[in-house]
Amino acid sequence: MTGFRATVAVSDPESCPVAGVTATTEEPAESVTWTRAGGENDDRVVEEFTLPTDNDPSPDDVETDLTPIQANEHETVYRFEREHDVGCACEIVEESGTPVSSVSARDGAVLLSFRTLELEELAAIVDGLRERFEGVLVEELTEDPSGESVDPVIVDRGALTDRQREILETAHEMGYFEYPKGANATDVAAELGVARSTFTEHLAAAQTKLMDAFLEK
Repeated sequence: MTGFRATVAVSDPESCPVAGVTATTEEPAESVTWTRAGGENDDRVVEEFTLPTDNDPSPDDVETDLTPIQANEHETVYRFEREHDVGCACEIVEESGTPVSSVSARDGAVLLSFRTLELEELAAIVDGLRERFEGVLVEELTEDPSGESVDPVIVDRGALTDRQREILETAHEMGYFEYPKGANATDVAAELGVARSTFTEHLAAAQTKLMDAFLEK
């Protein structure tokens, strides 16, 4: 049996306070967790996340009331409450029956990591996110190498436009797809001389073509 692990980035999700915090900080937010405040009948959700201590968010730049609950010289853990079922990206993924294994945020985007058995499941999740959000990108996709069978796929690079290939190549060369990242979307867009929204639009189109090839659509 094989499977896939994916990390999907959702740019500027309005319903994600953690992503909003990272729009004003230089470092990413890590270890994002959440739970129902008072059980299934309570509409409140309590979330926590971690930021490096020297990157504390300014209260003037954050709409959500954050409470620091633990701190040391390296990092600070923040807690806040929000309403349940506000259409957050994590809930959209988990409504598909796929648990989110880890969540982080950077540069105003939220990053969701999860596992699927089939690429079709991943494609359905990405489609569901794109119905709600703009700028949804598959940043990482790895396959469990433990399977014995091999199913090679030939990808026609000619299906990509010259601009899409240039954007993919530049992003790859700058370490955009690496973990930790060598460059973020803003860095790659600046290198290409385009707006960040233009970069993410072309990247999403190129990734869709590559996914279609893998799924033989």
